[in-house]
Amino acid sequence: MSPGRVLLVDDDPKIRTVVRKSLEGEGFEIIEADTAECALGVFAGDDIDLVMLDINLGADNGFEVARNIRKTSQIPIIMISGKEEIIDKVVGLELGADDYITKPFHIREVLARVRAVLRRSQKANGSDVENPRSGARRSGSRVYHFDGLSLALDSLELFGRDGKEQELTSADFRLLGVFLKRPKRVLSREQLMDLTGGIDWTPLDRTIDNQVARLRKKIERDPSQPNLIKTVRGIGYMFVSEVDENTDHDLSKRA
Repeated sequence: MSPGRVLLVDDDPKIRTVVRKSLEGEGFEIIEADTAECALGVFAGDDIDLVMLDINLGADNGFEVARNIRKTSQIPIIMISGKEEIIDKVVGLELGADDYITKPFHIREVLARVRAVLRRSQKANGSDVENPRSGARRSGSRVYHFDGLSLALDSLELFGRDGKEQELTSADFRLLGVFLKRPKRVLSREQLMDLTGGIDWTPLDRTIDNQVARLRKKIERDPSQPNLIKTVRGIGYMFVSEVDENTDHDLSKRA
């Protein structure tokens, strides 16, 4: 059984060949695309488990491809860039990318990151969810209720105070899940990066701060005066709301 089907999007045929041969050697199925149009066409017509997406696609923009994918799917995305720019990482994560690789890269690093992202995706969706596009909940799905919101973490569904489903990226879900599992505990930025399986962290990296700011806009009653995720000066953040966890599928129940 194949460990996964990967859509590899890069306009450099040499890069595609190297990555394809390496991943195929580990049992992965690879579908190649060299333009945004080709990539989106493949994505719409095939069952894909993970997308590896180059930011620079000649005349096309990898960010736009990611944005289009995120309109309909939470499938894992690994962004690839030819330069190590913090702004590229931030933009990629803002769009919902799950990881980030900088060229030139070692193929072992690529394999490790692909496996890690797929493991996280499978764990988040549940072992009986075959396709990451599926939103079906498992029996006994964990549901967290907090401040009028309800999150089914296993199926990646968040319902707002008005009862309507809220749109979150996979990165948002991972970060919110970390907070909900550890309420009223101070978590450093380094801990949050480790727990969310994020990209390599440095003391000057503002990735977590940007992710927290984005999440606040989606769950706080007043993002300018956050009452759920509090900043702990010089350390990190703490989720301060009461959290009720159960396995009830009735997401209309509110804490």
